[in-house]
Amino acid sequence: MIHRPASRPLLAALAIAGLLSAAPLSSAFAEQKAPAAAPAAMTALELADKVQAVYDKSQTYRATFKQRYYIAAYDKYKDSSGSVVFQKPGKMSWRYENNGNRVVSDGKQIRVYEKENKQMFEQSIEKSQYPAALSFLLGDGQLKKEFHLTKLEAKDLGFEGGYVLLGTPVSPTPAYQKILLYIDAGTFQVRRVLMIDAQRNRNRFDFGDPVVNQPVDPKEFTFTPPPGTQVVRP
Repeated sequence: MIHRPASRPLLAALAIAGLLSAAPLSSAFAEQKAPAAAPAAMTALELADKVQAVYDKSQTYRATFKQRYYIAAYDKYKDSSGSVVFQKPGKMSWRYENNGNRVVSDGKQIRVYEKENKQMFEQSIEKSQYPAALSFLLGDGQLKKEFHLTKLEAKDLGFEGGYVLLGTPVSPTPAYQKILLYIDAGTFQVRRVLMIDAQRNRNRFDFGDPVVNQPVDPKEFTFTPPPGTQVVRP
């Protein structure tokens, strides 16, 4: 599931969190190596333009994902995996294989279903706090407008042959303070998103097997919870 601290709205956890202080990862979440070829030299803004151009041309995006959420207060990790689909404008569908949870947006409403708790949180997409880190994948937002961007040394972060951008939001948000985008040097697709919040929680998504511009069944972005599910609307 897209996890959240109990004191924070559930949808705010679609944002992210302690920067370079990450603890060693399990083998299932080992560092993904970008292509070995040396990437071309470019500034942070030039790199952002390359990434933006890729997603501006992508009407749909489908991938597998692995998620690792670190709760700093308890020094605890929660690992999840599944598949995700984005479609412009504003549609997304997350399927969690390990726990049956779902996150679905039809571009108007966002629904977050927690199977274990038999609850579904429903909110207008306009009022939700899903981050600019993901909004450009949904056809909204511009990296250079949403973030102050700095290019980091990818090799120092175990991502040789690729690029890493550090972004801090232009407009402060309680959802997250920093974002790292790990970018494939060959395709300029985002391979990993790492978000960091004020409590040093970290929410990391690794994307694999990306496919773009393939038709998606409209039913992918609708979801009806099982009978007996409590629906929570703020």
